[in-house]
Amino acid sequence: MKKNEVALLILIVSVVALDTYFVINAAVGKAAAKAVIVERADAFTTKLVPPSTTIFNKDAINPTVKVKIGDQSGQQPFTINQ
Repeated sequence: MKKNEVALLILIVSVVALDTYFVINAAVGKAAAKAVIVERADAFTTKLVPPSTTIFNKDAINPTVKVKIGDQSGQQPFTINQ
């Protein structure tokens, strides 16, 4: 490329970039400063609330205990007895 072609290319890119900036700025516009109401969070405390006795009691079901239902001898149902 010649120097004139490079200079013309830089000029065209600059003009297109400026035009794009102004067109987008006109279309989108500036954000207006508005007052926003923000909900405040309560402060954290070290006080613990005791768990509900209706859910956490000594007679409740323990989900970590394995439940055995029926005969467990047939663990592999697709094995062929030969």
